[in-house]
Amino acid sequence: SVFSDMQRIWDLYSQKSRINLIVCGSIYSMMTKIFKDKKEPLYNRQSRFMTVRPFTPSVLKEILSEYNPAYTPEDLLALYAFTGGVAKYVQLLVDAGATTKAAMLDHIIKADSIFLGEGKAILIEEFGKDYGIYFSILSAIARGKTSRSEIENVIGKEIGGYLTKLENEYEVIAKKQPLFEKSSTKNVRYTIEDNFFTFWFRFIYKYSYMLEIENYGSVKTIVNRDYETFSGLMLERYFKRVLIEKQAFTRIGSWWDRKGENEIDIVTENELEETATFFEVKRKAENIDLEVLETKAAAFLRATGEFKGYALSYKGLSMADM
Repeated sequence: SVFSDMQRIWDLYSQKSRINLIVCGSIYSMMTKIFKDKKEPLYNRQSRFMTVRPFTPSVLKEILSEYNPAYTPEDLLALYAFTGGVAKYVQLLVDAGATTKAAMLDHIIKADSIFLGEGKAILIEEFGKDYGIYFSILSAIARGKTSRSEIENVIGKEIGGYLTKLENEYEVIAKKQPLFEKSSTKNVRYTIEDNFFTFWFRFIYKYSYMLEIENYGSVKTIVNRDYETFSGLMLERYFKRVLIEKQAFTRIGSWWDRKGENEIDIVTENELEETATFFEVKRKAENIDLEVLETKAAAFLRATGEFKGYALSYKGLSMADM
């Protein structure tokens, strides 16, 4: 095989040669198998294993500033929501001059759009013959069914093994728990980490039957109809990335109680300075209620017993803060 040939040549000549060999691939499971599976010829031959990360929010702002100086917060949120900062997707939109929310949507949902087949092209390679069940699980998560029981009700079968593979082997989903949750198995929510896959399963895969009859207009209408809910989730992710980029906190997460009565969008802690901040995230600033946020924070403090002696603050974040 080509990998056996590479192994032989590399083992013979790598120490003498002046070569820097970079092997790139977008199928995570395949790249991992080639270099980390003991049965593979190139096992452990790599000197470094790197993951190409998405652009940060600050870089996305720079890109929009260059290609659309008059961009709005809605345009910035759309770019983040549709691409997650993945360079390939950002480039496809920018090269097409699609730098407003409306133009991005027109470019993504149209005849012969690369984006329409992208999710299937990447993930069928990952999942193989079981892709149908995996796609059903991801579609359920993208529609807001985030607990195992909710997903199983949609799928109609036990999915524990599939969730484990999606999380650990394929790294497509992540298991989320409230900050300071003591049990590793309780109060679990599953999320699709990649923004584009979240969008793709929420709208493209779900309404593929409309796309098959070239009814692109109806799909765009549905996206616009449900966009506030979808983009609200993306706005939370955006601000979490902004806070991570600041490097000013020792812990960043979310919190919700087991009854589902109280939920806090973002909680940050700086244990070195003994400070904590509770954030409410809304698209519109006028919908933020800091009194309600303080009530939720009080429930958090009672439930967790954390942040004793800390200086606490409460803030709202909206699209105006992007």
